[in-house]
Amino acid sequence: MKIATPGPVPGSQRLDLLDALRGFALAGVLLANLDAFSLYFFLPREAALALPTVSIDRWLDPFYGMLVAGKFITLFSIMFGIGFALQMQRMGEGGRWRYARRLAVLWLLGMAHVWLWWGDILRWYAVLGLVLLPLAWLRVRPRTLAVLGVALVSVPHAPLSLWWPGGWPLATQDEAFARALAAFSSHDPLAWLRTNAWFAHWWTQSHWGIGVAIAGRMLIGAAIGYSGVLADPAAHARFWKRMLLALPAGLALVFAIETVDYGWVALPAAWPDGVAGTMLLRALAEDAALLLGLGYAALFVHLFCHPAWHRWLQPLAPVGRMALSNYLTHSVVGVALFYGVALGIGPRGGTVAIWLAWLALFGAQIVISRWWLARYRFGPMEWLWRSLTYGRRQPMRREVVAGVVATHP
Repeated sequence: MKIATPGPVPGSQRLDLLDALRGFALAGVLLANLDAFSLYFFLPREAALALPTVSIDRWLDPFYGMLVAGKFITLFSIMFGIGFALQMQRMGEGGRWRYARRLAVLWLLGMAHVWLWWGDILRWYAVLGLVLLPLAWLRVRPRTLAVLGVALVSVPHAPLSLWWPGGWPLATQDEAFARALAAFSSHDPLAWLRTNAWFAHWWTQSHWGIGVAIAGRMLIGAAIGYSGVLADPAAHARFWKRMLLALPAGLALVFAIETVDYGWVALPAAWPDGVAGTMLLRALAEDAALLLGLGYAALFVHLFCHPAWHRWLQPLAPVGRMALSNYLTHSVVGVALFYGVALGIGPRGGTVAIWLAWLALFGAQIVISRWWLARYRFGPMEWLWRSLTYGRRQPMRREVVAGVVATHP
């Protein structure tokens, strides 16, 4: 497939590509997070096999594990790094302190969001985004950023109990999941909020290595942003064609890992036992997610720049332009649909409920995002984020005067 087009890609189309790719990543993040929102994520295997949807679940679960779980949040994190690089290029030297304020506001939003849902990613982005600032000041080359990023993603992460003096007291996964399932299914708001805070803390401790991986993905995204390969894909068609190779490589690696997880094949006899073997398997899973995330990005760029596909993918751009608002909406709707304090659907619908909720919610966001941005300059949370960053109320509404879109405070 040829992605090069005659002449340079117009600036508005380059912006649409970035926003549409972010919208595509957000669609996958929603599908992945609905597994947790629906509480299906917390079910023990015996309970999952007893669901009326088990005949469908047993086919969709491996598909979800191989192609969705961890892959789109990887792409979303890469997009954060790309956005950082593009903002640094636009803001110049004086933009670093402003970006630090931007991250501080994002951290506050993330800390508010985590009280609603334990799986918040915003606070991670805010803290780890600070790593990018000194690298921008040092003018680290894109190639070096990419190498550092791959190294951070690939390094095995030892559990806290190995290096913390006296061990690290932590509930087992079965215990934590059982406690979360009971509290999130209950009709008691206080039980939900207390356990949500506890589980967020437990998850951070038991999966602390995810912060290292997120930092690595951001560095890779920053390398892509600084290099200009996404800003002008037609001029870098060779790069994106080579990047497509990450897709089959990632699929092969993730298939090998999933066959082990599902017990279809056994690990080689030479594979290390215990914690070392688990660490190595997790590192390979991070590598597989990175390869697939980059492969998804390359495939999307190819399709978006192809005239036959462009008109189908372009509606994702408004969704990506309102990514923060849409992401936070996922949590509100997910909790309202599945948690016991609201409608309480819970995990009874298995993967069927997950997919139906995904189609309905993301389909609505495509329509609403386009409608909203035809009338307003920013999404509601983007407007709040920007206003708090600049310390003054930003102009919001759009108006059409003689066919020209204008803005006013």
